[in-house]
Amino acid sequence: MNLISKFEIEKTNEKIRNNGVKLNVLRGYEIITESLIFKMYDVFGRNALLSLLYQVGTVPGLTIAKRLKEKYNKEIFGILESFEILLSELKEYYSIQITHVEEDDEKIRFIIENKCFLRDSYKIRKRLKPGKAFCRVNKGYFEKALKEMLGETIKSVEINFLDDNVEKDVCEEEIIFYK
Repeated sequence: MNLISKFEIEKTNEKIRNNGVKLNVLRGYEIITESLIFKMYDVFGRNALLSLLYQVGTVPGLTIAKRLKEKYNKEIFGILESFEILLSELKEYYSIQITHVEEDDEKIRFIIENKCFLRDSYKIRKRLKPGKAFCRVNKGYFEKALKEMLGETIKSVEINFLDDNVEKDVCEEEIIFYK
């Protein structure tokens, strides 16, 4: 004995069918990502979460650095050159402007305004915040890519979140190149 008739199934299917409307893939990824981050935090703790997210970013950072070295047939780039080449390649994902530069014997420090592909997700997924855990992916990505492109010409690269400028809709960050 069938409790659900064929007619009822057809009626239900008509109500739930997506008639050619584009699926919202990005929103789905936002929901899963937010859930993943907070579950990892609950299970592994803050330090493990931050380390893991940073390491996730280093993999594509290394990949793009290798690709750019091949594309430009060059092993070592200058600081401004590497920054310009890398960000030119990433215009679909980042809109970055250098707003200030400081230089001394030990380091060169860029202050930047960064609107990245994650920014709009932060507005929708209220538990995700600019400059917090998920930004560690970008930190790992850029530090690894720039260090690979600069080679031994610098000791290290460090990127730090400074402020969330809501009015300009950007994150203010510093990138420090240690000589």
